[in-house]
Amino acid sequence: MTDTPPVTLEDVRSAAARIEGVAHRTPVLRSRTLDALVGAEVFLKCENLQRIGAFKFRGAYNAASRLTPERLAKGIAAYSSGNHAQAVALAARELGTTAVILMPEDTPKSKMDATAGYGAEIVTYDRYTGDRVAIGEALAADRGLALIPPYEHPHVIAGQGTAALELIEEVGELDALVVPVGGGGLIAGSATAAKGLTPAIRVIGVEPEEGDDTKRSLEAGRRVSIPVPRTIADGQAADIPGELTFSINRRLVDEIALVTDDQIREAMRLAFERMKIVIEPSGATPLAALLAGRIAPIPPRVGVIVSGGNISARRFAELCGG
Repeated sequence: MTDTPPVTLEDVRSAAARIEGVAHRTPVLRSRTLDALVGAEVFLKCENLQRIGAFKFRGAYNAASRLTPERLAKGIAAYSSGNHAQAVALAARELGTTAVILMPEDTPKSKMDATAGYGAEIVTYDRYTGDRVAIGEALAADRGLALIPPYEHPHVIAGQGTAALELIEEVGELDALVVPVGGGGLIAGSATAAKGLTPAIRVIGVEPEEGDDTKRSLEAGRRVSIPVPRTIADGQAADIPGELTFSINRRLVDEIALVTDDQIREAMRLAFERMKIVIEPSGATPLAALLAGRIAPIPPRVGVIVSGGNISARRFAELCGG
């Protein structure tokens, strides 16, 4: 056992330097209407406007770019419900290599098409009966590929933390940072950056009510497994936190808020109608928590990581009543 953290603020800063000029420095949006509804100054870090439409490109590129030329030349493998798949596929293309991605059979078609569009080979599995980690590791081993997991990797976590780093560099100190939680990589990196810069900041994760594995795990003090969640927030359909991410989050995350699918829909509608941005369900959960009063007391200055916007027009209309 060691007290040395697996990911540090310096790791996040190193990742920021590595992805500079490759990943977008995404905008921070404000809305007076949103501030009035929430009762605070709210700053939205819009990773829905990142390359591939989600924060995942940050971590994927940081990890892939650190492979040796020999490892990189053999190709990369990943497993993902969508956004990490696209991120690894694009990172592979940017670095001049190939990617093989394991994806659930029920992945939204828009995400599967986008992954293939970046040149990746797609292999599918049943998420409700198959173990994606075991299948992904076997696939990578059989083909001699470097496996880049969606969150269980220090370089991936450090890369994801660059979103929070940029946000705080741009807007200054925040009282709280609200972040979606799936496997835990984004909030682990975000908390590392935020608490490294502002130790007193309150880091709040948000999960769908049906996918509260991280909340249960933090309350139990150990990783807790739940049935595979059935929620519109498909990017947060994790059944157990990652081992590495949980080791970070149990130290740095202050609380977890839960939201319903209906509250997620309302947040997506508001972002579209009042701020003119499209957010996928997983990316809308932090905003949903603020709007639904699931975070109390409301801190004066709140940063929100809007994690992604990968949703088709048809699916958006189905969910939001269009």
